[in-house]
Amino acid sequence: MLYREAGQFKVSYAADQQIFSIRQDRFAVLALVAIAFLVVPVVGNQYWLSAILIPFLIFSLAALGLNILTGYAGQLSLGTAAFMAVGAFASYNFMLRIPGMPVLLAFIGGGTVAALVGILFGLPSLRIRGFYLVVATLAAQFFILWFLTKVGWITNYSSSGVITAQQIVILGYAFTTPTAKYLLVLSIVTVMALAAKNMARGNVGRSWMAVRDMDVAAEVIGIRLMRAKLLAFAVSSFYCGVAGALFAYAYLGTVEPEAFNLDLSFRILFMVIIGGVGTVLGSFLGAAFVTLLPVLLSVTVRYLDSNLDLHIAESTISNLELMVFGGLIIFFLIVEPHGLARLWQIAKEKLRLWPFPH
Repeated sequence: MLYREAGQFKVSYAADQQIFSIRQDRFAVLALVAIAFLVVPVVGNQYWLSAILIPFLIFSLAALGLNILTGYAGQLSLGTAAFMAVGAFASYNFMLRIPGMPVLLAFIGGGTVAALVGILFGLPSLRIRGFYLVVATLAAQFFILWFLTKVGWITNYSSSGVITAQQIVILGYAFTTPTAKYLLVLSIVTVMALAAKNMARGNVGRSWMAVRDMDVAAEVIGIRLMRAKLLAFAVSSFYCGVAGALFAYAYLGTVEPEAFNLDLSFRILFMVIIGGVGTVLGSFLGAAFVTLLPVLLSVTVRYLDSNLDLHIAESTISNLELMVFGGLIIFFLIVEPHGLARLWQIAKEKLRLWPFPH
């Protein structure tokens, strides 16, 4: 009875084109954002903010970038972590080489450099597709990490290849505490998520989805494939680049190229698949699943081990967590192959008809 749009009339084109057209959705999103900005910084401790929520938000942004490319434009990629590395190291060099460079502008510069690199490695998508494109982006993953390791200028000639991110200072305020870094990351992710949501509803998003569904038909109706595909690579890489900069500056602080290895690319791909391909919400749900569920499993297993006196070895507990985590991934994909976002969509449809049967 509560989730119905009956009686909510649209009297203007602007009202009809709102991102959240149903009033209940707007209230829910505003409440969620208010809790994230006002309540979480007050009740969250240092561990939850630094080790859980900040990486969750950063991975959500990276998954959103990959979702733009794979979910909306239909271009497969395994180079997400490499584009994150480009954004991180480019932001570091902008701050290092240009005196007085604002941090936010350095993040934008890092994302822009990542977008240019994404366009370069997106050129094969004009001629190949599917698994062949995956191999091309996989080559980008290895080449970019090799390049960052071998070119000493990028790491300021660090013998180990490790860089230490500069302090985040905006308008004279230093973001040194976990709460301050969390609010900064949350603000950036919120703005970019709303931009992606709005982009997907416009001409750009519709052209991406047309190319994804059938590129030949999209070209017949006047969509320029080269422009649509390369724009998808550019926007996706920009999002990943900004996520990489936040990963280095707001999360790790000290980072090396190997932190952006192939395993990270697979993790972000799993976030997109589990959360839901082609949805902004799915990027957040998938990141929450992959980031928060292992922590929940670890706490649960150790709680049962200590209270039931099972005396399970630490190595067994770690392997058990991985087994349960993998089993839950398989279970969710069997129950709903379209991801957790589809389950949420089904729940909303049932709420619209409740208490009547579906």
